[in-house]
Amino acid sequence: MDITAKELSSGLTEALASARAGEDVVITEDGVPVARLSGVDGASLLAKLEAEGLITPPAEDRAVPRLPQAEAAKDALSSLLGRLRR
Repeated sequence: MDITAKELSSGLTEALASARAGEDVVITEDGVPVARLSGVDGASLLAKLEAEGLITPPAEDRAVPRLPQAEAAKDALSSLLGRLRR
């Protein structure tokens, strides 16, 4: 698909749909090709895996649990820094 830069401003949605479908969109100025718009395979990888049933999205956002060891290490570091500042 060839499209002029002027046409691209009003037909961007159609150009993106063509690129998403795998078609190269060549953007021209005064009949001279200046750029190419093409789809990205990796952008739809998660959607493809989900459609094939290989992955499922999380039911809800989950908070990362804090480990007691990490809290103890943070407290020990704070205590050490406090002593060093004195």
